Amino acid sequence: MRLTIRQRLLLSNVVTLAFVSLIGVVGYIAVQVLDGAIGAISTNSAAMKDQLQADMMHDALRADVLAARLAADKNDPAEVKGVREDLAEHMALFRKGIKDMEAADIDAEVRAAIATVRPDVERYLKNTEEMVELSLTNKDAAQAKFGGFMDSFRALEKSMSALSDLIEKNSESAKQVGDSAVANSRYQIIGFSLLAVLVALVIGQLITRSIMQPLNEAVGFAERVSKGDLSGSMTLDAADISETGLLKRALADMNTSLHGIVSQVRGGTDAIALASSEIASGNMDLSSRTESQASSLEETASSMEELTSAVKQNSHNAGQANELASSAAKVAGEGGAVMTRVVETMGAINASSQKIVDIIGVIEGIAFQTNILALNAAVEAARAGEQGRGFAVVASEVRSLAHRSDSAAKEIKQLIDASVAQVEAGGVLVGQAGGTMDQIVNGISRVSTIVGEIATASREQELGIEQINQAIGSIDSTTQQNAALVEQAAAAAGALQAQADQLAEAVKVFRLAR
Repeated sequence: MRLTIRQRLLLSNVVTLAFVSLIGVVGYIAVQVLDGAIGAISTNSAAMKDQLQADMMHDALRADVLAARLAADKNDPAEVKGVREDLAEHMALFRKGIKDMEAADIDAEVRAAIATVRPDVERYLKNTEEMVELSLTNKDAAQAKFGGFMDSFRALEKSMSALSDLIEKNSESAKQVGDSAVANSRYQIIGFSLLAVLVALVIGQLITRSIMQPLNEAVGFAERVSKGDLSGSMTLDAADISETGLLKRALADMNTSLHGIVSQVRGGTDAIALASSEIASGNMDLSSRTESQASSLEETASSMEELTSAVKQNSHNAGQANELASSAAKVAGEGGAVMTRVVETMGAINASSQKIVDIIGVIEGIAFQTNILALNAAVEAARAGEQGRGFAVVASEVRSLAHRSDSAAKEIKQLIDASVAQVEAGGVLVGQAGGTMDQIVNGISRVSTIVGEIATASREQELGIEQINQAIGSIDSTTQQNAALVEQAAAAAGALQAQADQLAEAVKVFRLAR
């Protein structure tokens, strides 16, 4: 077969689509004709409606003439006004009806008939307007022209009736065209549909036969292969590019491949049985060694747990030592600060002592000057003789007081000097104590830093040992799983040996070509 199944099915679909398209075209043409007919009927209906309105206004205008004659007899102004308003309204509606018919998309014959009627309409409207005015103003003249008015009424009535008949005729003609198109389309669609069904059946039968015949041959060949008969062959056509041809070639290739595979399987089953026996023996040895390794790993894991516990305790102790060293460093820092303030205070005391020494010096100067003044006063009193005796006594007392002040000032100065010396010595000692305290603070800080590093290292060591412990546990679990897997592999090897024996028995079923 030169065509594939896809191409055959595509050809069938193309033929079917061609008939469907043809039926669609026939239906479309019928719809277009019917749409034109419906449009013509709709247009004629609208024209008929306008014609009926014009015809009603035709009668209404005659009624307006009669109403004007009656209103003139009653001589009622209100009624006269109403007659004039009705006349204007009816004339406008009459003209609108004729104008709407002309504006519609009507047949040329109807348009010509409307053009013929229009002069009669205008004449009638003019006569009606004159008759109404004469009826309201001059009854005798109106009576004289009433006969001519009725003649124009009857002439227009005849023209309007002919126009109505023509519109109805066109509507009926459009309806007949639509009915004819529908009937013709119905017969055409039925005929093409029957032809399409017949062609589809023929093409379907041919395609089915071209597909089923090679498929039945392929199915029979596949059934023989499924029963173990690999000695058969299949007729092949190199020019057949269809899917069934490809299937037959694939089945033939499969038969050839199965023939080679079965031959190889028969030759390899003994080797598989021997190899599976050796695998089972090796798995048993591996299982024994794996169990021994698992026991060793359990002991290692126990030792690592003890080591982990000791490292945790060391880490905990290092943490406490770090906290104590930090506290000691804080206290030493506070002591250093206190010693610094003591040194500053001793310096202030030393400065105050120096100021006191200066003041004592001033006092000694004052005492010395006082003594000189007293001495001068005594000399002057001695020169004065009897008159200066009392003054000499006072000068002597002042001189005595000056000596005592000088002695007291010297003693105070000696005490202050001793105090300043002691304060300076104390300041030196306090400075030395402050330096020592700074060294202590620095030492404690270094100790705290070292203890913190030890604590950090202990924590890292603890984490590392825990990871090692977890890894050993994982290795232990893996080793135990490996032991179980080895046992399973040993069992699988035994099962493989049994299956190899079964496979050898199974391939004996196939019949190979000699």
